[in-house]
Amino acid sequence: MRPSPSALLLTGAVLTEVAGTLALRVSDGFTRWLPTTVTLVGYGVSLWLFSLLLHRGGVALGTAYATLTGAGLAAATLASVLLFRDPLTVVQLVGMAVLAAGVLVLQTGPRAS
Repeated sequence: MRPSPSALLLTGAVLTEVAGTLALRVSDGFTRWLPTTVTLVGYGVSLWLFSLLLHRGGVALGTAYATLTGAGLAAATLASVLLFRDPLTVVQLVGMAVLAAGVLVLQTGPRAS
């Protein structure tokens, strides 16, 4: 089964936003040109893909934004644990599970017209 164009746009928006966020971590306050460029391009492409998703319709803004931020938060958190050795507590894992449940609930709502 092929993913829908909406799912591809949203996935691309999440991945580029996470790439921008991870680069932001190593940009040293925008003093390093390569991570700064990756941050700005990552956020820019993410917003562009998200705007295409909203333009084509079929996904409500609240649902799409919750998915973007929720999935982005989870992915950035897990990547920061792996790449930067950031700590991750059981309480934080529970919080991520609650967040995922909230996004799932939003996904079950009616589609945008």
